[in-house]
Amino acid sequence: MKAFHLNFSQRIPISLPEAWDFFSSPMNLAKITPKEMAFTLTSPLRPEEKMYPGMIITYKVSPVAGIKLNWMTEITQVEDQKYFIDEQRFGPYKFWHHQHHFKTIPGGVEMNDILTYGLPMGIFGNIANSAFIAGKLQEIFNFRKQKVTELFGDYTNTET
Repeated sequence: MKAFHLNFSQRIPISLPEAWDFFSSPMNLAKITPKEMAFTLTSPLRPEEKMYPGMIITYKVSPVAGIKLNWMTEITQVEDQKYFIDEQRFGPYKFWHHQHHFKTIPGGVEMNDILTYGLPMGIFGNIANSAFIAGKLQEIFNFRKQKVTELFGDYTNTET
């Protein structure tokens, strides 16, 4: 199985506690996911519930052609206000490992996403990645970046 890697980075003009509060809540994932993906959280979570190691989160999502898929991830690691990692337990990928890192910078927070994934179907999965999947993931993260900017504002470092 071939592993694919994508990295995304964004700076936002809020404090680390504010960023952590928003991004460590599974309830907020729908707010930063494209509407056409019909993302629905199916886990019975409370709005104030934050991620913790061992947390299982389930959703329904339509990544292509309106086809609804079940997806289950586990939060495998959490270091408060530094990072958390989610891994697919059931879903469309053969392998999914997504790291979310946060650090304070002058005037805000830098978020870094490190995504490593694998696809089923051998060579056909590799072709699908080149033809469609990598581009779709890039679109999703571009949307997320735009939505985060709408929610929290543009980052500008005013320190000289």
